[in-house]
Amino acid sequence: MTDTQEWLFRIGILVAGAILIFAILWIGRPRKPSQGRRRGERFEPTLGEQIAAGAGADADPDIEPQPELGLDRPLQANDLGRRVEEQYDKIVSLFVAARAGHALQGPDIMVAAEKAGLVFGHMDVFHRLIDRKPEIGPVFSVANIMKPGSFDMGEIQSLQTPAIAFFLTLPAPVSALEAWDMMLPTAQRMAELLDGVVLDEERNALGRQRIAHIRDELRAYDRQREAPPLTRPGRW
Repeated sequence: MTDTQEWLFRIGILVAGAILIFAILWIGRPRKPSQGRRRGERFEPTLGEQIAAGAGADADPDIEPQPELGLDRPLQANDLGRRVEEQYDKIVSLFVAARAGHALQGPDIMVAAEKAGLVFGHMDVFHRLIDRKPEIGPVFSVANIMKPGSFDMGEIQSLQTPAIAFFLTLPAPVSALEAWDMMLPTAQRMAELLDGVVLDEERNALGRQRIAHIRDELRAYDRQREAPPLTRPGRW
């Protein structure tokens, strides 16, 4: 078994798949009334639950609502990376995983993120913003695969994680294909800096064939959004 295969196997067992993608698949899912707390107990919302609450899902009464981002005021640190458009219809994800027998270290992730042009902001994760236009929202974001998905800067020096997740929610501030062409090199650059490997959404090593397939999908997505809506024939 090669190092990459062994690591994929370890991820499948240790993370059980659901944790790897919780920050992506749970974005925007409606919250159940009991989610986030149990009788007599208080549970802090996970990253996915916070994003869901911010995207118009039923808010937990114990969670203070986030203010709407006003484009006429300077961006605050916790505004950086906040999506302006709440609705999305497609998610594309990648992972940068540590090699077998190793883990990604918090300080190394911070340095790599800075070198790759990411900024730390909304939801305590990293974001790729448009130069000189940060107010229009993130092109893509990078979260920790370990719950709750955020990066606690108070404990970043001791943080260890098997992988980080890159996720692109569409529509983005740029075309889908352009967003992908920004996310992929960033993931590859961070993998190089962290001595990790880039995996696709199925946690398989990302190869040329898969990259070409994703690009075709996103090119089709862009064409579909540019196409005029179909009109129903009028009644006679």
